[in-house]
Amino acid sequence: MDFRTRVNISKPNFEIGHSTKMMLSGSCFSENIGNKLRKSKFRVKVNPFGIVYNPLSVATVIRRLLSNKYFDESDLVFHNDVYQSFLHHGSFSHPNKDICLRNISESFADATVFIQETDIFLITFGTAYVYRLKSTGEVVANCHKFLPDTFTRERLTVEEIVEEWSEIISLILKHNPSAKFIFTVSPIRHWKDGAHENQISKSILHLAIEKLHNKFESALVYFPAYEILLDELRDYRFFAEDMMHPSPVAIDYIWQLFCETFFSKRTIDITREWQQLKQSLNHRPLNEGINSHYQFLKQTLQKLIVFQNNYPQVDCNQEIELLKEKTKR
Repeated sequence: MDFRTRVNISKPNFEIGHSTKMMLSGSCFSENIGNKLRKSKFRVKVNPFGIVYNPLSVATVIRRLLSNKYFDESDLVFHNDVYQSFLHHGSFSHPNKDICLRNISESFADATVFIQETDIFLITFGTAYVYRLKSTGEVVANCHKFLPDTFTRERLTVEEIVEEWSEIISLILKHNPSAKFIFTVSPIRHWKDGAHENQISKSILHLAIEKLHNKFESALVYFPAYEILLDELRDYRFFAEDMMHPSPVAIDYIWQLFCETFFSKRTIDITREWQQLKQSLNHRPLNEGINSHYQFLKQTLQKLIVFQNNYPQVDCNQEIELLKEKTKR
C-alpha cells in the first residue's frame, strides 16, 4: 500500500545537461534549484537582481537584461540609512551609494552577457499580488520597508500576466528560437495575504501558466513543485520551523524529481560522480599536513583530472588549481 498521492510528471521534449546554460528567476524555488544546479557544476545564473516574487517584476528583470539598460544613481532610493533599488532584493542595499550601485552593475553586466547565451529559462511565480509605487505607478519587486501608504496593493489578473509574459517569451524566442522555458509556482504560502487570498493568488498563477503553456506548447513546460510539496509531501515534517518553507529534506526530494524529469541518465551519472568528488574536496582531516592527508589530496587531484578529461563540459579548473597548490612540496 502506498500512503502518498504521487504526482505524475511528464517528460519534456528537451533535456538539461552540463553544457546547457540556464537562467533562473523569481521566487525561492528558483533559488533552491539554482543552488543545487550550481553545486552540481551546471552553468547557471540565478536571480541576478535577487529573489523576485511577482510575475510583473520578474518580467521587468528579463526586459531590463534584454535591453541592456544599465542602472545609475537615478534608479536608487535612500531609506533607513541605505541606498537601494525597488527592482532589487535587499541584499544589494548598502549605506554607501557607490558600493550599492557597483554591486548592482556588476551583477547586471554579467547577467546581460549570460542571457544572450541562455538555453533554458526557469521562472518561478510566488504571488499574484503586487505593490505599485504611488508616485510613479511602477510595480516594485521589493518594498524595502517603506511606509505602506507609499504603495497601492493590487492583485494581478490572469490576462495581465499572460499578456506580459507572452511578450517576454516572444522576445526571447525571436532572439533564440530554440530557447525553452520551465515555469513553476512557489509552494511557499504568503500567509500575510490570508489563507483564502493566498489560494486565490496561487490559482491565478496556475491559470496564467496554463494559458502560456497552451500558447507556447513546444517551448514551455510546467514543473509541479507546488503540487509535490503540498500534495505528495503533505505533512509538516517536510516543512521548516516557520511551517511555510520546505525543509531541506523536501528540497532534496523535489530536486531528485527535477533531475529525473530533465536529466538524461548520463547527466545523472555525471552529477553523482561529481558529488562523490565534492565529498572528498570538502573532507576536513583531524591533522592537516601529515603524509596520509598529503597522499589523499594527490589521489583526489588525480581523480579530478580524470573527471575533467572525461567530461570537458564540466569546469573543474578552480578545484584542480587549488589542489595543485595544496600538493606542492
